[in-house]
Amino acid sequence: MTLFPGQSLADAVREATAILSDAGVPTPRVDAELLAEHLLGVGLGRLRAMLLGDSAAPDGYADLVAERAQRVPLQHITGVAHFRYLTLAVGPGVFIPRPETESVVQLVIDHLQVLNHPKVVDLGTGSGAIAASIAHEVPGAEVHAVEFSTFAHAWATKNLKPLGVKLVQGDLRNALPEHDGTFDVVVSNPPYIPAEAIPNEPEVALHDPPEALYGGGADGMELPTAG
Repeated sequence: MTLFPGQSLADAVREATAILSDAGVPTPRVDAELLAEHLLGVGLGRLRAMLLGDSAAPDGYADLVAERAQRVPLQHITGVAHFRYLTLAVGPGVFIPRPETESVVQLVIDHLQVLNHPKVVDLGTGSGAIAASIAHEVPGAEVHAVEFSTFAHAWATKNLKPLGVKLVQGDLRNALPEHDGTFDVVVSNPPYIPAEAIPNEPEVALHDPPEALYGGGADGMELPTAG
């Protein structure tokens, strides 16, 4: 199958869906639509309306579909990840935030609702998804975040600076000694995969940074249980 210039948007998305399905992408139709939407910049709802007409496929679509078929994460191609109410900047070197982590944020926010000017820290913040969501959804909260990786810290800076989160680069086990005992909530989504357990998904095994996956020790729990 080949995508070619001048192909209709509907035909291109249909063909891209087949290509991504053959490549084992878990959500081929959604990814095909999101890649087209990324290039067109029209929003997913508008894109789906355009699919009913005779709009042309956008330039560069074939290249992005081929990249996704190589199991490069969709978020690395588009440069963004959607998490709760935020659109986060992401790319190589940072863990892509997962939808299931949104439930962790909800638990924190539910607890913080009854506190005045709460103080929160997110340890191992990665892209900053948890800290950013708390800062965005709990006005008046003092939010801190810690990240060790230089690459992830750079992405977190982009996402957290506009929200006023206090981000530091350091080891989550000892990065904020001056704040010991002062946080109302300490939240973390640390790495916990055992060293020998290689993830099945190529997007995870080949593209998520190892330091965000493997928790250390035979059972992967060295970092989660530290301190």
